[in-house]
Amino acid sequence: MPTGFDTGLPSSRQIQSMIKDQKQAEVKLISGETLSGQIRWQDQFCIGVVDENDRSSIVWRHAIAYVKPK
Repeated sequence: MPTGFDTGLPSSRQIQSMIKDQKQAEVKLISGETLSGQIRWQDQFCIGVVDENDRSSIVWRHAIAYVKPK
């Protein structure tokens, strides 16, 4: 299993594009919960989402069902 963060993967590039363009996103978790907001950062394990009330959430990548722009 690779230990580094592979920015060449299409999923990483798409999320990085959302961060750069400051797009709103919907993050659906495998638990069924949905987070809406702006993705501010990503690393090899997590993404950071800030909602409309400026509350930050750290989401583990393995808990994500899908991410889509709003």
